[in-house]
Amino acid sequence: MIFQRRYKEKQPVLAICYDFDKTLSPDDMQAQGYIQSVGYDVEQFWHESNQMATKNDMDSNLAYMYKMVREARGNFVFSKKKLEEYGAGVDLFPGVAEWFDRIRRYGKEYNVIVEHYIISSGLKEMIEGTEIAKKGVFEKIYASSFFYDDRGVAVWPAQVINYTNKTQFLFRIEKGVLDVNDPGVNDYFPPENIRVPFRNMVYIGDSVTDIPCMKLVNTYGGHSIGVFNPATSDKTKVFQMMRDNRIRYFAPADYSEGTELDRLMKAIIKKTAAFELLQEKHISDTMETREASQRAQTVL
Repeated sequence: MIFQRRYKEKQPVLAICYDFDKTLSPDDMQAQGYIQSVGYDVEQFWHESNQMATKNDMDSNLAYMYKMVREARGNFVFSKKKLEEYGAGVDLFPGVAEWFDRIRRYGKEYNVIVEHYIISSGLKEMIEGTEIAKKGVFEKIYASSFFYDDRGVAVWPAQVINYTNKTQFLFRIEKGVLDVNDPGVNDYFPPENIRVPFRNMVYIGDSVTDIPCMKLVNTYGGHSIGVFNPATSDKTKVFQMMRDNRIRYFAPADYSEGTELDRLMKAIIKKTAAFELLQEKHISDTMETREASQRAQTVL
């Protein structure tokens, strides 16, 4: 099978990767319509789901996906279309709807290609139902999802994403190997062929489930940002992540123009533009020096 891949651009690419629940949206997506529709209290639903996972040595994401399918029986057909309908009702933090195109345009002013990616343990189908996803603002949505039968009914997990395997998608973005089934993510890529170096990645998240991605991005010179709900101003989680060196910055999850998060992202874009110009000069000078040394050896 031939997979489509992306290759290094003439301009630097800045990949901004987002968790979804409590990062772009104030609450878990399942708690914004689905759980209530099957007659559950939100806390009760998650308590039973977590109990199931613990009792059966089960991945917690597989547990909630199974419980969603089971509780839908007798209430409605658990289909992709239905999940997208629930996704359409998901609330977003202030400014999210306009953020992606605005930040992309700002990148163009500095000759930086800005790309947006979702890496979430939530449901891909619900994310695809949101107003922002329907606008096509995401290069790729990596999230848990279902396999559907020929009638469009969910029958089995197709993809399950938890906090540890989230990191594989950063490597896919790094190499331009975006298809989840493309084994090329394990291939060696010379540094000069890397499409998005980790230093040109931003990971935005809200909690401990984002820590592996944040740590990976930090380790290689990228930018990790912890966000918190601006309505409550509860910084407990971001303070903890800051103390543990998991994030480099934190800000309220207000994506409106002129906010702290907006200014921070624009500063990262400007830094990326400046650093990549210097990096290009360094590579050019290194190559010229190498060629001169080779000529000198030939003469001798």
